[in-house]
Amino acid sequence: MSDTWLITNLRAIRGRAYPRVIGSKREPSWLFFDITLPLLTVSAYAYIYKYMDAPPEFVGFVILGGAMTAFWLNILWAMASQLYWEKEIGNLQLYLIAPISRMSILAGMAVGGLFMTAIRAAATMIIGILLFGIALSFAQPGMIILVFMVTMVSLYGMGMMFASLYLLLGREAYHLSNLLTEPVYLASGLYFPVRALGFWAAAGASIIPMTLGLDALRQLFYPSSGSEYGFLPVNTELAILAVLCVVFLWLSKYSLAYMEKLGKTTGRLTLRWQ
Repeated sequence: MSDTWLITNLRAIRGRAYPRVIGSKREPSWLFFDITLPLLTVSAYAYIYKYMDAPPEFVGFVILGGAMTAFWLNILWAMASQLYWEKEIGNLQLYLIAPISRMSILAGMAVGGLFMTAIRAAATMIIGILLFGIALSFAQPGMIILVFMVTMVSLYGMGMMFASLYLLLGREAYHLSNLLTEPVYLASGLYFPVRALGFWAAAGASIIPMTLGLDALRQLFYPSSGSEYGFLPVNTELAILAVLCVVFLWLSKYSLAYMEKLGKTTGRLTLRWQ
């Protein structure tokens, strides 16, 4: 019985990831704009740092931050808002009656979204490196991969939690996504070292996994000077990210269960007028 349940949920994950993976190559113009537009913002900050005669590491910090922007936007618009849009087009009730875990549905969205977004982020990073001639260190490739993966798990765990919250908020989900976009850019230090905000402000911003993940990646890619601008030691940030993984995944499971219970007791969760 448990094997059948596991296989069913793995199929659900594959089924929800498939359209995002395949869909990423069906509209080439989207790929062009998803790479070009973030690169314009990255270039603007890079040229500002060059004009200010800032240390060359800051241009690299901007390139890394621009690559991470793609993941945050994917969390807001393709994860957190997803269940709300599914309700709008009439698919939510199918998810609720399907004999699978709701976590597997969102996990499939996360896997597909991560694949699609990773291509865009990698392209932005490669073009930025070639355009500005920055040099990154790969002395610790295993640690870089580990930090990146833990950051993504915790970040998409946050997206799963937001998915239930956005569904309960209804039409306000769209406005909340717009509201959270720019403040998070500032709080997480996408275009500058987050320690510049001060210890307590940076500590508060660390609730967003991208803050610590990006800071740790910068220190790993710039081992000679990254620690000078880093917020916390890499091992400490990795440990905090691991805790955030557990916390956000548990909160997402709890919020999904609450959403499902609310739908069963009120009978109004899948109605468009709610």
